[in-house]
Amino acid sequence: MSKSLVDLLAILDLERIEVNLYRGNSPSSSLQRVFGGQVIGQAMVAACHTVEGRLPHSLHSYFIQTGDPEVPIIYQVERLRDGKSYSTRSVTAIQHGSTIFSIMVSFHARERSTFDHQDKMPDVVTPEKLSAEELSKQPMFPELPERIRRYYEPDRLIELRPVEIGRYVGQKIDDGRIHMWIKTAAKLPNDPALHMCALAYASDLSLLDAVVARYGRTLFDGRMISASLDHAMWFHRPFRADDWLLYSKDSPSAQGGRGLTRGLIFKRDGTLVASVAQEGSVRERR
Repeated sequence: MSKSLVDLLAILDLERIEVNLYRGNSPSSSLQRVFGGQVIGQAMVAACHTVEGRLPHSLHSYFIQTGDPEVPIIYQVERLRDGKSYSTRSVTAIQHGSTIFSIMVSFHARERSTFDHQDKMPDVVTPEKLSAEELSKQPMFPELPERIRRYYEPDRLIELRPVEIGRYVGQKIDDGRIHMWIKTAAKLPNDPALHMCALAYASDLSLLDAVVARYGRTLFDGRMISASLDHAMWFHRPFRADDWLLYSKDSPSAQGGRGLTRGLIFKRDGTLVASVAQEGSVRERR
């Protein structure tokens, strides 16, 4: 079993303390704060532990305080509703006696529908053409920030392959639409709920970068300060988080130190599997 699989499963494997009460830990890292996707994924796991026979179809969450990576996170689940078709759970993440994160997760029993449509997947290059070997052949490769090169290191939990590489060296994206191939670095067990939690974890990666893409900027240039304020996600169709998925992002509005971002996540065959929306604080350092 690979180290990345062990680490990801360890992050999403919560300790049950009491009925509706769970404890999660953060991986050892140099980060000064808990990664937002980690809290989303762990909170989803806590909610899933309290529902049987139904899978999540949506989540709506708020980041309230910065998480401390040195301290375990307590997840308190409130069972709000169990109806004929839907179940609703509220989860509060607590550290040092204070709420740092709050999420509502809705579950749905599968049913047939008269209506079935989706947006078309963007036409972009395949992830194989964006491998580290292929990237090294690009003239701009020596100019890429070290943080971007680390996307391709083998010990990552989530593999990332950005499509618009030029934006990391100042290229402006006129319409602000950016794309990234993502997948877990190792195969996951055949548990649909676990794949949803893993994708929720990954959905927070670089989402706010869409806010500054049209300006030829990235969140990694040292002049930016960013933080997720809220995060919403909808699951549409079955998928595996350990297969390549295309994350298509854009930002329809930015003003007053805040930026709104949206994301559509597709399987390689063009199937739309999830949608994401997030607003974040995006500022230049003074």
